[in-house]
Amino acid sequence: MIAIEERPDGIVIPVKVSAGASRDRVIGEHAGALKLSVSAAPERGKANKAVCELVAKTLGVSRSQVKLVSGETSRDKKLMVAGLAKEAALSLLNY
Repeated sequence: MIAIEERPDGIVIPVKVSAGASRDRVIGEHAGALKLSVSAAPERGKANKAVCELVAKTLGVSRSQVKLVSGETSRDKKLMVAGLAKEAALSLLNY
């Protein structure tokens, strides 16, 4: 189960990222985090931007609602998704 944290203004989703992959996709759950792969290279924030875009598309929210909270240079990141409930996110992620 993905360890999504509820906050008053939205949710925080832990993600584990594999950058430089062949395509952008949600792989599934790994150690309580949402595992993603993105084709963007991990340089100058390109992979971080791709991760935010992929999560926004997957959850059906606008790109501006998804922000990187921690893990800018790490594979393990935390994303804040504004205006979304934990139950809705888990449903959209099929968990």
